Amino acid sequence: MTKQKRKDPLIWGILLITLGVLFLLKVDIWYVLAHFWPVILILWGAHKFYYGLKDRREEEEKQSEDIQV
Repeated sequence: MTKQKRKDPLIWGILLITLGVLFLLKVDIWYVLAHFWPVILILWGAHKFYYGLKDRREEEEKQSEDIQV
């Protein structure tokens, strides 16, 4: 059984740092979320899409290596 790497902690770290910076700058978080939530969804979707393709490519490479060996 192979252990799969998780990429979610990186995203959560970036999100928490961003929220912390916004709080330090005393930016109205609710205003930002209310007006930019589509951007957040787009970035989240792009992240999922990118890592989905990357995982698929890595799995295909692994299968081709298994066939060659």
